[in-house]
Amino acid sequence: MALFFAATRAERTAALILVDATARYLAADDYPIGLPPEAAEAIVARTEELWGTEAYTGIFAPSRADDEWFRRWSARLQRAMASPRVVQASARTMLEVDVRSILPQVQAPTLVLHHRDLQVLPVAHGRYLAEHIGTARLVELPGDQMLWWDQPDLVLGVVEEFLVGARHSVEPTRVLATVLFTDIVGSTRRAAELGDRRWRELLDVHDQLAGRLVGQWGGRLVKTTGDGVLATFDGPGRAIGCAAALWDELGEIGVHVRAGLHIGEVELRGDDVGGIAVHIAAVMATAGAGEIVVSRTVRDLVTGSEVVLQDRGSQRLKGVEGDWQLFMVGR
Repeated sequence: MALFFAATRAERTAALILVDATARYLAADDYPIGLPPEAAEAIVARTEELWGTEAYTGIFAPSRADDEWFRRWSARLQRAMASPRVVQASARTMLEVDVRSILPQVQAPTLVLHHRDLQVLPVAHGRYLAEHIGTARLVELPGDQMLWWDQPDLVLGVVEEFLVGARHSVEPTRVLATVLFTDIVGSTRRAAELGDRRWRELLDVHDQLAGRLVGQWGGRLVKTTGDGVLATFDGPGRAIGCAAALWDELGEIGVHVRAGLHIGEVELRGDDVGGIAVHIAAVMATAGAGEIVVSRTVRDLVTGSEVVLQDRGSQRLKGVEGDWQLFMVGR
């Protein structure tokens, strides 16, 4: 369908990418690389018999046939796609396809990706497409399975270079950071005492003050949480200084906060962050009123500084395995 569109709607086709594709499945006198009809019939029958089972992995991804997790995953994927009868009907329809006559009509820049060791659809099919489409470029991929997402960096890099002319460096998805999580003590009770309007005004002051202090201490305000903030810092000393300043300045307007700090890898999700390090800091932020609690990791990294820490002993943290040694920043 993509080839037919590109050949008949050249003015609407900017580029064409073909992955493990073919102009024709069955062998012919002028197309010896195709499947013999009897072999094709056997594959169709086998597909209907095994579709939706783990055994089908041996047909489309033989190198993964011994991978139990992959077999279960692929079987679920097959069952979610279509029934065995629908797959058989689709396969018989594909065996009738022959678009060789329109290949010379494709004018758009074309990228042909083909796995080098495919058994059902050998790489010769990809080479044929590249030879008969005047604007085509062939890239042979390693492997014997029709899963381009199995090597996403390789495939997407080739596609990006084809479409935009260059490969861009991959942005990091995980970074090491000091995570600060704060929480207003007794926020539900204060909201009930003040009423919606005054509580909203107080939260606005809190958010503005938190944003200013996080910036002053060299951090990044990730988000406000309704009655607290989530921020990240390059170093633990700055994060502790920011938490203490926030505690002092909010205390002047009668708002008391508690804070948790931990250092670990965080997952970047656009402007947000996530991961176990964020969860640990959030759990520690449920400490006593006015307390700034830090993990052992933070304590080890600020050793030798002027920060005074008091040992809170080992504790269990909700949702986190094991015991965690915690420390409280001295006032």
